[in-house]
Amino acid sequence: MRILATEPVLVDVPLATPVHGVHGTTALQRSVLVRVTTDAGVEGWGNVDPTPGYSLVSAVDVHDVVARLAPALVGADPFNLHRALELMDGEVADGFEAKAAIEMALLDVKGRALDVPVHSLLGGALTREVTLNAWIGTVPPAQAATEAGEWLRRGFTTAKIKISGAGDEGIARVAAVRAAVGDRLALRVDFNESLTRVEAVPLIRRLEPYALTLVEQPIARTDIAGLAEIRRAIGIPLMADESVTGPASLIDIIRFEAADIVKVKVMKQGGLTRTRQMIECAAAAGLRVVVGHGFGLTLSTLAEAAVAATSAAVLPGCEAVGPLKMAGDVVVEPVKLDRGVLCLTDAPGLGARVDPDALKRYRVSR
Repeated sequence: MRILATEPVLVDVPLATPVHGVHGTTALQRSVLVRVTTDAGVEGWGNVDPTPGYSLVSAVDVHDVVARLAPALVGADPFNLHRALELMDGEVADGFEAKAAIEMALLDVKGRALDVPVHSLLGGALTREVTLNAWIGTVPPAQAATEAGEWLRRGFTTAKIKISGAGDEGIARVAAVRAAVGDRLALRVDFNESLTRVEAVPLIRRLEPYALTLVEQPIARTDIAGLAEIRRAIGIPLMADESVTGPASLIDIIRFEAADIVKVKVMKQGGLTRTRQMIECAAAAGLRVVVGHGFGLTLSTLAEAAVAATSAAVLPGCEAVGPLKMAGDVVVEPVKLDRGVLCLTDAPGLGARVDPDALKRYRVSR
């Protein structure tokens, strides 16, 4: 079997309701789909979902890198992921998001051709149920408390609360949520780089009474030494997210002892294979791992759940909850996440089929 073509597709899918976060309000998700076709008639799909503010590249950037990489893959063996990644690395040094979408599509091809699920291709799942992490945006404290109660009633056991900056409202938001749910919901806080090094320690210490499982990325992604300084001064586990890019960044975090937990995403790590490698590296250093990206369509969600299910180092509460936020999707049967659990199946490949009508509805021109 050989690759005939690799095609990028841009789509705009609206969110069910706008999401208010540290980087502003999101009402529309622009994503990139990748379709790989082969001479055996088997095709596979992948997708990534860049988020403005968090991601340093746009969906258009990713689309263009996929188009640039496509010629190098013509005639390649779709089963040989290592060779495909090597070919792509030879064309573009970074381009992690584009490589992730292409590799995802190649795994979908391989799974469909062999009639096995992607989690089997990754070595096998340790669990068939991946628990999910709810989210609470930068909303008023009373609204945050109401939303937390609703997540709890739906069956979620963990939730993330967004805090933007060092003001008192963030503390009040966390306090209101904890008062509403008691100890029935494990809580995380995500700053998305919105604090300075000077602000971080005093503010995080004010959060210590609320029994948080972790605080995430308080300062700029490039300040690894600052993360290490903060970690030594606080009593809540610290998670690095934006700071985790390629393998070198993870080695720096380990060397500086800058985090207790790291977050990985298939999109930012450059594919499922490399995400698995990053998880194993983190685990070898004694770090725990969170998997997931907060915005996304069904294909990328299934990919991240497959990765999360394959390692004991991954904490409960996968953050691949994008489809819950969406008013539509590009597959025939969008994944069901309403109860806070994603159940793996043995459907071949990623386990989802792209809907041609939905693709026409949401597709936008370059």
